[in-house]
Amino acid sequence: MSESDGVIDAHRTDEDLAFEQALRPASLAEFVGQERVKAQLGLVLQAARQRGKPADHVLLSGPPGLGKTTLAAIIAAELGVPMRVTSGPALQHAGDLAAVLSSLQPGEVLFLDEIHRTARPAEETLYLAMEDFRVDVVIGKGAGAAAIPLEIAPFTLVGATTRAGLLPSPLRDRFGFTAHLDFYDPADLVVILRRSARVLGVDLQEEGASEIAGRCRGTPRIANRLLRRVRDYAQVHGDGVVDLGAAQAALHLYEVDTVGLDRIDRAVLQVLITRFGGGPVGLSSLAVAIGEEPETIETVAEPFLVRLGFLMRTPRGRVATPAGWAHLGLVAPRDGQQLPRGAVQAPLDLQS
Repeated sequence: MSESDGVIDAHRTDEDLAFEQALRPASLAEFVGQERVKAQLGLVLQAARQRGKPADHVLLSGPPGLGKTTLAAIIAAELGVPMRVTSGPALQHAGDLAAVLSSLQPGEVLFLDEIHRTARPAEETLYLAMEDFRVDVVIGKGAGAAAIPLEIAPFTLVGATTRAGLLPSPLRDRFGFTAHLDFYDPADLVVILRRSARVLGVDLQEEGASEIAGRCRGTPRIANRLLRRVRDYAQVHGDGVVDLGAAQAALHLYEVDTVGLDRIDRAVLQVLITRFGGGPVGLSSLAVAIGEEPETIETVAEPFLVRLGFLMRTPRGRVATPAGWAHLGLVAPRDGQQLPRGAVQAPLDLQS
């Protein structure tokens, strides 16, 4: 999917990655928000520098777009060491991980994105490497196989995950510092948008920044992406100034409503209410009804709808809350009574 599909934070293009790289802060001092995590992480890094040894392994968890990759790069920069980047899906065999670990320089930071998707054989190799800085290389097969221990340089592993609950306890316990990144306040997002506007050379007005900050789901990555789209709109349809009017018009065009719901979010809410009477309904049925994959609904749309109080997950399925009905300009059934499925026919104001 892309932004033209109405999903602002879906799969990123090479252009998106280059853009994000240009906007990333290079130090903890420049990193906006996450003050508690910054203070804790700063202490870990300062102590490691004073000891002259690699920092403890760090686990960063939280929804996509909150700065886990940026913090990994900052950790390497603050320690003055290079950073090697890989991901869980790329490590399917123990040999894949052993090849990466054996090539690390002393003190180097290894950033392992999507660590929860690391295959079990590689994961078990990682246990030994994190604890003893050693990997066992298996030579031969069957009864004649032999494990040869291979010493590796001390390193700092920075793992990032959007689903910390999927990590096995033995792996979580080997991290010396764990941090969960929370969604950002609008005030912090305005600061981030100002910095991004300076880098891009965009004339961003205070009202325009506040409007974007209020619709970006508390996520800097989405805020920066929306800024680009509003900039384009202001350039084509205005004088290039990103003010309140330009922000509102551009976000309306890209189907991002006043609370940050995009096309898929509203489709989930609308189908749940208009076709299933507000629920409960199972995830698979909901996915078929809107033509999306269940994983997309579960990981992209549902967390934000639940966070806004528009949807609830129950043992029987997904249920729309009265606030969800109200957001679509509808009135929820009283006294817990449900309307017959498919009974809601009122026109919906998707920009309410």
